[in-house]
Amino acid sequence: MIKNPIQEVTNKLQYRAIGIVNGIYNPHADDQINRGILTDQNGKEIETVVLGKALALMRKYINFQKSYFWIVYPKNKNTQNLHLQIVGIWDPYQLNNFVDQDPKKNKFDLLEELNLTDNYFSIRGDLIYVNSQKKEIVIKILKSPRSNKLKTNNFKLVIKGEVSRDLLNSFLSLDVIRDGSSLQMIKYDVVKRGLSEK
Repeated sequence: MIKNPIQEVTNKLQYRAIGIVNGIYNPHADDQINRGILTDQNGKEIETVVLGKALALMRKYINFQKSYFWIVYPKNKNTQNLHLQIVGIWDPYQLNNFVDQDPKKNKFDLLEELNLTDNYFSIRGDLIYVNSQKKEIVIKILKSPRSNKLKTNNFKLVIKGEVSRDLLNSFLSLDVIRDGSSLQMIKYDVVKRGLSEK
């Protein structure tokens, strides 16, 4: 069975911001591979950092001349400055012990079988801002507190799209596509309606 790079939600109100991007990762320096540039299929370059577990995988398996499907967390301050954080690599043949009768099946086709596509992001969080003129929304995502921290961290993502102001403070689940340096909403579902502030 193919391992899904974006796991199913385990809790109805689970916050998350995770996606998959195909491209070549080039570290800024050979001796420091945790910071670099991810160049996508269209030649678009995105500033990228590599987080913990993915570093070990990179050192062991990755050829920096080749293109891979990277599992990433998105970060931005506006719709034009996307940064990515690599948390994993999706390679069903090399990394996930996936055995198929047709090992030459294209990875893009395998992804499609999972109802996913290159540059897809799953965003789940609180709608805290709507800009109807710019057609932008802001989603707040809470990160689970680590055991050594009492305070829960959160961050915000600016996404292109239109949502009614009546849904402010509601918990939404969004399907989003990366378009260059922007995150573009395809569709959303209201998971829990909030009390709007007018």
